[in-house]
Amino acid sequence: MGENRNRPAASYETVIGLETHIALKTETKAFCSCAVTFGAEPNTHCCPVCLGMPGALPVLNEKAVEYAAKAGLLLHCRVSLVSHMDRKQYFYPDLPKGYQISQDDEPLCTDGWLEIPAAGGGKKRVRIERIHLEEDAGKLIHTAEGTLIDCNRCGVPLIEIVTKPDFRSAEEVVAYLQELREIIRFAGLSDCRMNEGSLRCDVNLSLRPRGSEELGERAELKNLNSFQFAAKAIAFEEERQAAVLASGGTLFPETRGFCEETGETYAMRRKESQDDYRFLPEPDLPPVVLTQDQIDRWRSELPEPPAERRARYESEYGLSHETAALLTVSRAAADRFEEAAARTPWARQLANLLAADPERLEAGIPVAAQSLAELAALLGEGSVGAAAARRILDEMWAHGGDPREIAARLGLLKLSDRASLLPFAEQAVAANGRAAADFRAGKTAALQALLGDVMRRSHGRADPAAARALLLELLGG
Repeated sequence: MGENRNRPAASYETVIGLETHIALKTETKAFCSCAVTFGAEPNTHCCPVCLGMPGALPVLNEKAVEYAAKAGLLLHCRVSLVSHMDRKQYFYPDLPKGYQISQDDEPLCTDGWLEIPAAGGGKKRVRIERIHLEEDAGKLIHTAEGTLIDCNRCGVPLIEIVTKPDFRSAEEVVAYLQELREIIRFAGLSDCRMNEGSLRCDVNLSLRPRGSEELGERAELKNLNSFQFAAKAIAFEEERQAAVLASGGTLFPETRGFCEETGETYAMRRKESQDDYRFLPEPDLPPVVLTQDQIDRWRSELPEPPAERRARYESEYGLSHETAALLTVSRAAADRFEEAAARTPWARQLANLLAADPERLEAGIPVAAQSLAELAALLGEGSVGAAAARRILDEMWAHGGDPREIAARLGLLKLSDRASLLPFAEQAVAANGRAAADFRAGKTAALQALLGDVMRRSHGRADPAAARALLLELLGG
């Protein structure tokens, strides 16, 4: 979205901070044993705890704390040895108990950062103020007859990642969300499926005159669940606020929704102040107390970040940036590739073979590392061509098996011995008399036509070097 000085917003600087909510990939909810399952029948994964029934007591999910802390470590945060859970008064119909268990003044993680690509090249560091653990609310379903509530999502463990107001454009916001999603997904802490709501963000946006250091009145754009919608909402809100300011109007803090059909934001309510939430310590939960040994162990369990893996693959295996990016689309795929690469000198050929079908890499690679290494050897040593290697890999992906046995069974091994190639070479010379005569007359380029005919007759199985040598022999070259 290039800058246009004729737009109202061009006279102002955009200032944005993000609050990103990520559903953690735990088996059970934050404070009860109900399963975390997307797409289940409404209200089938609920209990007195997540429904807020009187007398039902929460118990904090240890795995949710671990995942939240690991997210903080990935984002260079300080993980607190002692933090507290609080009640946030949140009176909405999709939160039955009338408050949300969250964290206020003593969050689990603070003072982190994430680097994103800068507009002029290089990197820009976005400061992360805090990461706190909390529970999700339910889901409202609007129908012609009225509004229904599905409480399956009540109590799903979330982390909320709050940045400083360091963004100046929609492009920076999208770059940050993409980087964040990649890091969290790669570590297995969340699916980060925006279409399912497991990653969604609130955009806090204000304008100020260019050159000013004073922040303007902000609007919070709620629950944006795609990169495209975030960019569109920011673009509209920039123009809306600029038009109000240019006309002499007054902006006030408010919460706004985004209409996907029109691409416009709309007023929902005046923005609450912190006092309106009436935070108080959660009386039913003790403090979250960690040890440094726990934090160090969790840090040691984190994978090498995908960006660092890509750089290493490029230098260690000579891969292109695009191929390295495809291999790091998931941790499972990257780990299996590395297992296989350690067993073969043909790692680059293996990488290119795996990257030829990128869509299936996201779920990991179901082929054993040793089998991948053996297939890479077949390809690297020239026993099979690239197309044949892909067919073998398809067979291994679906049914397993030994790559050499599959190649033999499907007739994919290259033909390099004289006895196998001679009939194809003789037929090519006999069928292409003009090309043979041209070659004998000194037109060496004519050999390529003969070689192509040998490859066609052998269905691509002829070894090109061996076939070329045999043609030269037959032609007296």
